Amino acid sequence: MTKVYGTGAYDFKRHHVAEYPVEVQTQLGDKPVESKLGSTQLNSITLSEIQRDRLTKIAAAHWLKTGTESKEKNEFDPELVKQIYETELKVKGGTKPVPLQRVMILEVSQYLENYLWPNFDPETATFEHVMSMTLMINEKFRENVAAWFCFYDRKDVFKGFLERVLRLKEGRELSIAEKTNYLVFMINAFQSLEDEIVSETVLKLGSLQSWYSLSYGRFQMELCLNTDLIKKWKRMIKREAKEAMKRGELFDLSTSLEVKFLRNLIEEFLDVLDFQVFPQKSSVSEDGLDSGFEEVDDAAVLYCERFMEFLIDLLSQLPTRRYLRPLVADVAVVAKCHLSALYRHEKGKLFAQLVDLLQFYERFEINDHVGTQLTDDEVLQSHYDRFQAFQLLVFKKIPKLRELALSNIGAIHKRADLSKKLSVLSPEELKDLVCCKLKLVSDNDPWSKRVDFLIEVMVSFFEKQQSQKEAINALPLYPNEQIMWDESVVPSINYSGEGCLALPKLNLQFLTLHDYLLRNFNLFRLESTYEIREDIQEAVPHLLAYINNEAETAFRGWSRMAVPIKEFKITEVKQPNIGEVKPSSVTAEVTFSISSYKAQIRSEWNALKEHDVLFLLSIRPLFEPLSAEEAGKATVPQRLGLQYVRGCEIIEIRDEEGTLMNDFTGRIKRDEWKPPKGELRTVTVALDTAQYHMDVTDIAEKGAEDVYRTFNVLMRRKPKENNFKAILESIRDLMNEYCIVPDWLHNIFLGYGNPSAAQWTNMPDLLETVDFKDTFLDADHLKESFPDYQVCFVNADSTENLNLRPPFRIRLPRTLKGNTHALPGNKKLTIDSMNDVDMEDAGGEKEKLIVEAYIPPDPGPYPQDQPKQNSVRFTPTQIGAILSGIQPGLTMVVGPPGTGKTDTAVQILNVLYHNCPSQRTLIITHSNQALNDLFEKIMQRDVPARYLLRLGQGEQELATDLDFSRQGRVNAMLVRRLELLNEVERLARSLQLPEDVGYTCETAGYFWLLHVYSRWEQFLAACEDNKDKPTFVKDRFPFKEFFSNTPQPVLTGQSFEKDMRAAMGCFRHLKTMFQELEECRAFELLKLTADRANYLMTKQAKIVAMTCTHAALKRKDFLQLGFKYDNLLMEESAQILEIETFIPMLLQRQEDGYARLKRCILIGDHHQLPPVVKNMAFQKYSHMDQSLFTRFVRLGIPYIELNAQGRARPSIAKLYNWRYRDLGDLPYVKEGAIFHKANAGFSYEYQLVDVPDYHGRGETAPSPWFYQNEGEAEYVVSVYIYMRLLGYPANKISILTTYNGQKLLIRDVINRRCVPYDFIGPPSKVTTVDKFQGQQNDFILLSLVRTHFVGHLRDVRRLVVAMSRARLGLYVFCRRSLFEQCYELQPTFQLLLQRPDHLALNLNEISSYIERPVEDIGQPYLVSGVEEMGHIVIDKMNQLYQARLMNYQFEQYHSSNMSAPANGAVDDTLHESKSEEAQEMDGIESGQNGDLPLQSQRNGERDAKISPNDENGVPSESTNEETQMEEV
Repeated sequence: MTKVYGTGAYDFKRHHVAEYPVEVQTQLGDKPVESKLGSTQLNSITLSEIQRDRLTKIAAAHWLKTGTESKEKNEFDPELVKQIYETELKVKGGTKPVPLQRVMILEVSQYLENYLWPNFDPETATFEHVMSMTLMINEKFRENVAAWFCFYDRKDVFKGFLERVLRLKEGRELSIAEKTNYLVFMINAFQSLEDEIVSETVLKLGSLQSWYSLSYGRFQMELCLNTDLIKKWKRMIKREAKEAMKRGELFDLSTSLEVKFLRNLIEEFLDVLDFQVFPQKSSVSEDGLDSGFEEVDDAAVLYCERFMEFLIDLLSQLPTRRYLRPLVADVAVVAKCHLSALYRHEKGKLFAQLVDLLQFYERFEINDHVGTQLTDDEVLQSHYDRFQAFQLLVFKKIPKLRELALSNIGAIHKRADLSKKLSVLSPEELKDLVCCKLKLVSDNDPWSKRVDFLIEVMVSFFEKQQSQKEAINALPLYPNEQIMWDESVVPSINYSGEGCLALPKLNLQFLTLHDYLLRNFNLFRLESTYEIREDIQEAVPHLLAYINNEAETAFRGWSRMAVPIKEFKITEVKQPNIGEVKPSSVTAEVTFSISSYKAQIRSEWNALKEHDVLFLLSIRPLFEPLSAEEAGKATVPQRLGLQYVRGCEIIEIRDEEGTLMNDFTGRIKRDEWKPPKGELRTVTVALDTAQYHMDVTDIAEKGAEDVYRTFNVLMRRKPKENNFKAILESIRDLMNEYCIVPDWLHNIFLGYGNPSAAQWTNMPDLLETVDFKDTFLDADHLKESFPDYQVCFVNADSTENLNLRPPFRIRLPRTLKGNTHALPGNKKLTIDSMNDVDMEDAGGEKEKLIVEAYIPPDPGPYPQDQPKQNSVRFTPTQIGAILSGIQPGLTMVVGPPGTGKTDTAVQILNVLYHNCPSQRTLIITHSNQALNDLFEKIMQRDVPARYLLRLGQGEQELATDLDFSRQGRVNAMLVRRLELLNEVERLARSLQLPEDVGYTCETAGYFWLLHVYSRWEQFLAACEDNKDKPTFVKDRFPFKEFFSNTPQPVLTGQSFEKDMRAAMGCFRHLKTMFQELEECRAFELLKLTADRANYLMTKQAKIVAMTCTHAALKRKDFLQLGFKYDNLLMEESAQILEIETFIPMLLQRQEDGYARLKRCILIGDHHQLPPVVKNMAFQKYSHMDQSLFTRFVRLGIPYIELNAQGRARPSIAKLYNWRYRDLGDLPYVKEGAIFHKANAGFSYEYQLVDVPDYHGRGETAPSPWFYQNEGEAEYVVSVYIYMRLLGYPANKISILTTYNGQKLLIRDVINRRCVPYDFIGPPSKVTTVDKFQGQQNDFILLSLVRTHFVGHLRDVRRLVVAMSRARLGLYVFCRRSLFEQCYELQPTFQLLLQRPDHLALNLNEISSYIERPVEDIGQPYLVSGVEEMGHIVIDKMNQLYQARLMNYQFEQYHSSNMSAPANGAVDDTLHESKSEEAQEMDGIESGQNGDLPLQSQRNGERDAKISPNDENGVPSESTNEETQMEEV
């Protein structure tokens, strides 16, 4: 049976590399690199500087391993570790916790892997050794590479390392920087709970034992609230006492690490917050007021921010929250933070936001011990019960609070009212109430003497909280200017990864579905905000705003995406809905002019339509322009003069005459449409009601400026990037619904319970017998697919079948369940499965698998009746994936490059359709291209076209004659209806009946019942008594005349059985025909196109396909139409954002409180690149780029990994197949002739080419992250020209690179050197590795660009994508000395470096058609570098020109013999040609660095069109537009 894998060290590590800027800080004690490092340049330290650095020299002497060195390293020296820590890693001042560049140099040199870890001993390791290891691990997390992987070789020792870390502070005082680094390590450890070696140790810190440190009152309260824990507590005490007795120690739980660790950390944090943030004195005076001092210790502030992040992480995942939330509440961390001076200080803005986030999670609406979400009613009831108990207490015990005790709860449960009521108590009485009677905090707490603290604790415990639903519904969907430029929540692009942010994180587990949606809502909203901010910063400066003589804002420039507003007015504000305070709708009209635009841009503004999102901006520039120094200090809004930003959605747009434009509602008929008139446009827009209410409230209560009188610019965005509002609305709608995920998926989705609970073997309602149709090509194929079983072929009556031909039905035995290889992470399942295998081996016999081979019924007499057949010979693993996919439950398929993911997905759909014909399936992909590939393959299977539907904008790109859009399918159904009715009329004529029975589908239905079916029944009855007459069927078949037009005679009269089978096929044809007519009947009754299209989508189509974006945009429409589906298949699911994977599961309403979804099939590859997130902070800090597929793999959910690739040569596949478990090769790539031939002109099929500095330079960065490498660009293009000279087709070559800057540089070089000559032309594609994911080509030229730091190629997933795009040839251009040292890339680069690092060419091969086997390297010539490659290309071109010239002369001579020309004509022509050729050659040989044309014509082609660039470098206009390299 197919192997089902789970998680483990091999499967998944977090390895998404950060590309961070590196600021150079001059730390005390640093040993700076020899050359001056500029702090403004990104990653400014160079490789040569690293090589000259003192640390690098130490590394070379002690631990650095390179491919060229084999000398012995010095022995381990603890003093060296101490010296490096003291002089290089320890910060003795400043705000940064580590000297980042020193850490980076050590991490790149593999200090951890080669020196610290191999020589670590838990017993003898020094403090500096342990701290150095934590710093290296922290750096790996900052870079987002696999941090724990190197520890798997000594798991027991690693456990000792963690124990040392946890006890590191015992008897030692750490500096504030060391405390911060220690805290960052703990954050990283608690974010890695999927790693067993980490979780086993750190989860103990959040166990029930930690409650021993609670104050007695809090401890009693928690046990009273959770009585089930009392027995658990007693058992735990008894167990710990026994273990202490065994060790011969006195039992004292208070000394155990689990009890004191987190309590000590919290107390240490409170001490820093109170005494070290403001080093002069305590942060708050006795009266609780700010003391007014300004000096702040930035390092202490960073520590406090990091500690808040730590607590938020602990409270936002259930395993740690369950027992640690009471600990946080007991110490009243949130209350103390609220009262701290830092909370109100200007430098404490981020800290304050983090405190508020911590408070949110502390109060989260969840039952901590059961893990269930609390409903709004339960939260409210809990609040009332708590307050009522409090009122009873004070009524009995505290006479002073009698008024509070007798008040109604609604009058006193607000913060201000409650504080006022409590103010009548004296400090002593208040302390007695809080500490002794309510026991909310310990009376030993030093803060318990402060009145403001006690009141804060009381109020925060008893005040009524706004429900999470109310909070989310009150939140504006559009960003405003305040959130847009808040660096704490929407960081700029230069986020370094050193600090923390006030953002939620997407990790392994979520508290509830509401928590999941809320985190995704906030992150998606902020990511959209970042993109909108970038668009504003791009569009507004072009307007050139200034203050005119009337002191008003005017504009002297113009912008494509922004236009000045002529008039803005709010036209309608509707009353709020019942129970709400915000208006139900706010409508406004915006008038603007398009007179300043050219036709193309005018058409873009005229194309605005309903539901498009626009932004209203208020620009008020300064009267005097800012100086350069002032502009450098000013914020972006100050530089732009930007005051306000508000979003709106278009309701309608009208031209100058008030005529409606772009109306799709049917108010304007197509024949009445007229082009828009005039230059003024008026847009009616819907404003955000929540934002409007907030603005109006501020105007009324705070006297704020009326925002809506100030708008003077209207901005639009590109349509593809402007769909955020619909997606946010979809998420918000989901948060207002209840019980939205199927029960079988709920716990797994949140990250809890048995990871294999949703696997098909654990699901009810299994398909006992599965008809695999055309899945198996023959009986041997079936036997190969089930190697663990003895396959027994039987007939329908269970007798042995010797006619072993497909199709096959398989009876799935129950024992198939226990025979799957369960995930290693779940020990119980692993043991069970091992027992199953042992039992099987002990028996000595394989278990039987009953397979029924049956003869399918005759499909019909016409060619179109014959079903389409599968021709793919699926591997056993693919069969396992198909088997799992057609059964209920969750199926996860990991598809490495080239393993046939799409073919597997299509066969799942095909088999599912035939086994469950009444069920409907939804297909989701990330890209239109993938969806079209999938759809085109489905159409080649036996699924009727009328049941297929493709939604979205990409259906136009389908490479088929049929239109599968909604409108196309409706039209096809109407055309098909007429064709079928004509057939019905023909059938009526053949039966001598009136033809009017084919007038409508309804009359055809009656005709079927009265005349067709009745005749068939009579015929069958007659056949029962005449089976012995061979000609009976031919003589009596009632529809013989109708089928007289078949290509072959249907009935032969030779055999009753054969004729009867043919007759059954004919009847099946008729039955299908009338069934189709019945399906067409709805289109006959429905008259409106929209109704027909909606019927098609909701009722008719069985397989509906769309992109994840389309699903999110149209969710509301799907719900309104009653769209239903039973199965969800998602391709490319490792490339789709979490939330965009989640929404497609919920495009239908529940049925009787239950979700209808029965199957969820996720197909993807978590070892390739993740979803694209533009803002690095969301990507790195919040893990927003984690897909649901990847999270499921990390959680240990079983998956099937396809294990045979059919894309690349086996030798090329070795460059990346180490990343997968058992990735082998299909017979096709082992045996195919094309894979055995060498690449003409090259000695090797793959090679790493070392590219030294070119003109004294390696990588350059004209702007941040815009990396370029001119040497690699020239080298790559020269090799491309060389290949074209040998006759390689341009469409078989793609040039890839790892950076956009290099992509554009290579395109420039190609435009200069290749495009002007139609001989050469551009390659198939020049793009980035990231953009090329999911595509392939025969030959790949890859430029890695970097020469200073490896950069984001350290992300192994990017390496896998880069290495797996080529089929026949891969040539990697890079700086060897940099990449060979990279630890993460070792398996690939060790293989690459087994070959010469200079390009090896076979210069004697002059054609792409050679027979040299790939193992034969020929006569290699090693190219020394870029310049020599240019000369080789020039020499090749000289040979080309000589050959062409001789060919031309021969033709001229031959033509002159045929017919004598006028005097001198030939000579003149030849002379002219020579002159042109000579000019070309002169230009080439004068040093244009190989700017050469390429021969792409047939022999004898006369006039080569060679049009070199003009002096400005612009190619000639005759060049085909498609050959120009596109700018992206």
